[in-house]
Amino acid sequence: MSIEKMRINVAQLLKEPIGSSRSYHIQEHVGTDDINFANGDVILIRTNRGIIVRGKIIASVKVICSRCLKPIDCEVAYNFEEEALPGIPAPEGLPSAGQYDNLIIDEDHTLDLSEAIRQYALLAVPAKPLCRSDCAGICPTCGLDLNQELCQCPSGAKNQRWSKLVR
Repeated sequence: MSIEKMRINVAQLLKEPIGSSRSYHIQEHVGTDDINFANGDVILIRTNRGIIVRGKIIASVKVICSRCLKPIDCEVAYNFEEEALPGIPAPEGLPSAGQYDNLIIDEDHTLDLSEAIRQYALLAVPAKPLCRSDCAGICPTCGLDLNQELCQCPSGAKNQRWSKLVR
């Protein structure tokens, strides 16, 4: 079963006994500022409070190469598990159920997975993503992209800001 826009109607699952489950396949071209697509499988399991969501996702995330500073697409694979609770309005001044959670079952019994998938994809991005493993980066002196051409800066040029620390 496919999900449209990463939203699932869970009304029937909420009526079923605890432990009941449903499986879904996600194949979504997200096209947001930071995610291109998400592809994977999600299992929803009924609990006494709500629904456990377990997913295995592969996503393409838009990031910047940490050496040459060019935009690149980074494919990440990750697993996640979250509990979705009904978003019941609370009395004034108190936080509502699910206000601080990623997954909330709304009044229409719809579960929107898009924000959880986006957040987990961003967490799965490497700390220093590279456009390629042999990326030469940029020259620290003149700022030229060393992947395209070599600069004319002296090879032994030192940064004068650190001269008193290096002996």
